Amino acid sequence: MPPTLRTVVRRMRLRPVAGIPGHGARGVLDAAVRWVAVSELADPTPYLEGGELLLTTGMRMEGDQSQYVARLVARGVAGLGFGVGVSHEEVPPALVTAAEEAGLPLFEVPRETPFIAIGKGVSELLAAEQYDEISRAFAAQGRLTRAALRPEGMHAVIDRLAKEVGGWAALLDEAGEVRHATRGADTDAVVSELSRLRTATRPPEPRLPEPGGGGLLPASLALSGPGEHIVVQPLGGGARPRGFFAVGAGRPFSPVTHTVINAAGSLLTLALEQGRTQLEAARRARSAVLELLLSGAGEQARAVLGPLGGRLPEEPLAVLAAGADALEALEPLAFAALLASSGEHPLAVALVPDTVAEKVALEADAPVGVSLPCGYAPEGLNGALDQARRALAAAPGKGLGRVVKFGELAGQGLLGLLDRAAAQAFAAALLAPLTAYGSRADLVESLRAYLDSNGHWDAAAQRLGVHRHTLRYRMKRVTELLGRDLDDPGVRAELWLALEAVRR
Repeated sequence: MPPTLRTVVRRMRLRPVAGIPGHGARGVLDAAVRWVAVSELADPTPYLEGGELLLTTGMRMEGDQSQYVARLVARGVAGLGFGVGVSHEEVPPALVTAAEEAGLPLFEVPRETPFIAIGKGVSELLAAEQYDEISRAFAAQGRLTRAALRPEGMHAVIDRLAKEVGGWAALLDEAGEVRHATRGADTDAVVSELSRLRTATRPPEPRLPEPGGGGLLPASLALSGPGEHIVVQPLGGGARPRGFFAVGAGRPFSPVTHTVINAAGSLLTLALEQGRTQLEAARRARSAVLELLLSGAGEQARAVLGPLGGRLPEEPLAVLAAGADALEALEPLAFAALLASSGEHPLAVALVPDTVAEKVALEADAPVGVSLPCGYAPEGLNGALDQARRALAAAPGKGLGRVVKFGELAGQGLLGLLDRAAAQAFAAALLAPLTAYGSRADLVESLRAYLDSNGHWDAAAQRLGVHRHTLRYRMKRVTELLGRDLDDPGVRAELWLALEAVRR
């Protein structure tokens, strides 16, 4: 804060003359002095910004001074110093009267006090105040840095920031959900405003993409209301925010406070990025361990995992397979890693004790395939991984839940163990001559009825609602189009699998 009028008057030994009731009114003398200006103009206000201590010798000052004083008051001058002994031996009575009536603090500047001395004195006070502000900001940054080194990490920074600003602070994730907040935090206002900005059309300004790819959010946000001032800033080093933090207080934030807030933002962003880097490194290490286990290098896998503080579950264990998005949910509950898949996306694979496999799978809140119990022998582990993959492929279909155990696929028959896309491609190719047949007769449905009736003509014809001779003709046509013998059990099995595949 700039020095007050009281401080300047006391330091420079100026004598109060007018505009200060009882020569001690707090509201008047506590006004900030932002600079010292010297002017002998009849109207110096075009050259003033407000907050100055104006000095004059009254060289052109004659008659009524009410308009002169009124202009100074309207401009926001902190006070007027009149130098006696040059043009006037005393402060002109008309100026004293006008200042008293307008409430403008008026001081007598003795002849032995040069105006430049007052300017230098105020300049020194301003420099000292700026140095004090920098010192306070630097000390606050040190306290925030020490907080960032604590085990609580980002939460400790938020707690410290609230103390530094004399208000509250909160940490939000990229979706705008509150992750940590100090007492009294007005997080409802912050969340509501962030939500509004995601869908509102705003005028051009520096912006950041909304989390999730929606609208645009401003690079920073300030909210003000009766007795509350809030600043919200995004976190993250990239174009897309990876979180937000908010700070609130009952008074406007000073430049020093804004410096402290910006320092906290830098520390929070650094912690966020470091945490992300460490997480990615740990995930790559776990993926390498899983690859070693699957290749039969169990000892090397444990040697890699040991320094990371991780451990593998005891046998018997189960293998879980899920989409890559489920990795974050599985990591706290199991040894989980991403595994390159032959498909387009990697697979989240988790190793868990067999006794808790289903419970862990349910926590993923996503489709999960669960293998039969196995050990760490490479053939057993690879087989269990294949089982988990097949169970995952069956999870969305056949009325099964989000968690499917490989053992449950026995009720699905052989078809449940086949890759769905491959089975459907096989079916389409095998049945193509029938589906392309131009007759009104539906040869595919006729074939299905014939196979479902185990080759019994009367039962199949009755199911179709046709004469058995009609069905015999159709089956003869099927044999000709497919070039296959329907009396061959292998041919019947292939055709049944194809017909079941097109049903899925």
